[in-house]
Amino acid sequence: FSDQQIGELRGIPEAVVRGVRHALGVRPVFKTVDTCAAEFAARTPYHYSSYDEETEVAPRERPAVLILGSGPNRIGQGVEFDYSCVHASFALRDAGYDTVMVNCNPETVSTDYDTSSRLYFEPLTLEDVLEVYAAELAAGPIAGVIVQLGGQTPLGLAKALKDEGVPIVGTSPEAIDLAEDRGAFGRVLAEADLPAPKHGTAYSVDEALEVARGIGYPVLVRPSYVLGGRGMEIVYDDDTLVTYVERATTASPEHPVLVDRFLDDAVEIDVDVLYDGVDMYLGGVMEHIEEAGIHSGDSACALPPATLGDAEIERVRESARKLAEGIGVRGLMNVQFALAQDILYVLEANPRASRTVPFVAKATGVALAAAASRIMLGASIQELRDEGILPVEGDGGTLPAHAPMSVKEAVLPFHRFRRADGAPVDSLLGPEMRSTGEVMGIDKNFGLAFAKSQLAAYGGLPESGTVFVSVANRDKRAMLFPVSRLVDLGFEIVATTGTADVLRRNGIDVSVVRKITERSEGASGEERTIADLVLAGEIAMIINTPTGQSARADGYAIRAAANTADVTLITTVQEFAAAVQAIDSMRKTDLTVTSLQEHAAALDLLGRGREKAGAGA
Repeated sequence: FSDQQIGELRGIPEAVVRGVRHALGVRPVFKTVDTCAAEFAARTPYHYSSYDEETEVAPRERPAVLILGSGPNRIGQGVEFDYSCVHASFALRDAGYDTVMVNCNPETVSTDYDTSSRLYFEPLTLEDVLEVYAAELAAGPIAGVIVQLGGQTPLGLAKALKDEGVPIVGTSPEAIDLAEDRGAFGRVLAEADLPAPKHGTAYSVDEALEVARGIGYPVLVRPSYVLGGRGMEIVYDDDTLVTYVERATTASPEHPVLVDRFLDDAVEIDVDVLYDGVDMYLGGVMEHIEEAGIHSGDSACALPPATLGDAEIERVRESARKLAEGIGVRGLMNVQFALAQDILYVLEANPRASRTVPFVAKATGVALAAAASRIMLGASIQELRDEGILPVEGDGGTLPAHAPMSVKEAVLPFHRFRRADGAPVDSLLGPEMRSTGEVMGIDKNFGLAFAKSQLAAYGGLPESGTVFVSVANRDKRAMLFPVSRLVDLGFEIVATTGTADVLRRNGIDVSVVRKITERSEGASGEERTIADLVLAGEIAMIINTPTGQSARADGYAIRAAANTADVTLITTVQEFAAAVQAIDSMRKTDLTVTSLQEHAAALDLLGRGREKAGAGA
């Protein structure tokens, strides 16, 4: 039993159980796994805990830095955090520290034999981390513990570890709380004069209704303290909100529901920065292709921003600096903004490594995680510039001449998953993260880079054939130009009645096809539905942005057919426009390939162990 389990069974705090255990001398020791099976000397000890008598942790002289990894991965938590841990380990070893990795995932690079000086294959719980710290403190000096690079799991341990006397380096637990606690973060925004969408916290169904009505629908609702957007939904009316609160969570003082204004037609912007207390380095500004409301882990994004001007980027830079100063960041920070009606809203700030750090590093050639680890141990941004780890001047907005545009795309293998009843899962994107990985396209313009990202993630976009279009009323105006361009490129267009009427009124030639719910008794071959056409292989690409319950029912059947037939499926009008731009670019220019070695050499990324870390993580 763990301390926590015993405490729950006996109704006493975990700290009391730990104190009694220590007083009785019941402490684990750490044994070693021979990672080379005795064929030759193992250079990195793998330690595991055991309630035995003799420890096998060897003494050391150099100061150690403990790096807490991300633990087991699940959908909604990617290995991007592992990438940051690996690069931190390399950088700190180069700087003269022994690096001690604490992680329990055998499929990550951080648990490879040559990543760190020592590895503890232990769960990321308070009890286990404290025992590892005690063992290492007995072995030699400890410079500190890093919690900012492994995602939310180690971040959640920061305060408890500090309370137990563990030295947390980088952003302090108190500063982390400023960003994590909604009320405290609101005060930071107010002091910095930065706007945020209206929001509220509800502890019951009635309070949720009151908050939502005050904010105005649509609203974004979620349980507090979630990972990967789990349980988030966009709600449009009272009935749906009541159903959500009753179904998704039990609202209570211990588990409140967070209600935020949902920004329609907003451009979401992701920013990764380094801050040392004096200077800020802007690692990268990424523009999401999908609208705000799609989880950042599921959204494609462009670096540098495809449509933002210099003035808007400067606003982003200044807002990020104010947040870093107000929170008290020392190391990495990720900020998510939404630009709506020329107002730059702050959605959230995370004082840790984000899942975009590997993408930004590979696009710009700047090892952000390595630099962040040095800042956490006291180095300044100016010192890192002097050492060549950061550019001598400027920031991450300048990309190499051979690859001035990079696009990140999420991998969403919906066709591999099934619902409990055996039917395909719905492939609509939303605020809950569902991707299982990501890819990257690099080229000289946005269209070609986006085309490469689609080729890597889903096998590529069609260059001819028939395209089916059925979009929500709010998207009908935005669809006109990309549909018209597809016609110019030689595609045939089919659409449902409402969408077809709008296209015809704008001079676009289109054929009407039946919805699934419009199937008539004894329908002839001329009356096939869109699902029939998809399954028959007659549709090359589907554009479907449904709204409302009946439309969503029709849309689900269409999307299920697309997944079954492995047809290109696009569910947001923003991605539709990007796809048409990519098809147009491919028609004008053949895709070219630059080897990863040439790209890395151009960015000056090659170095000891970095090829392995980049490929593996």
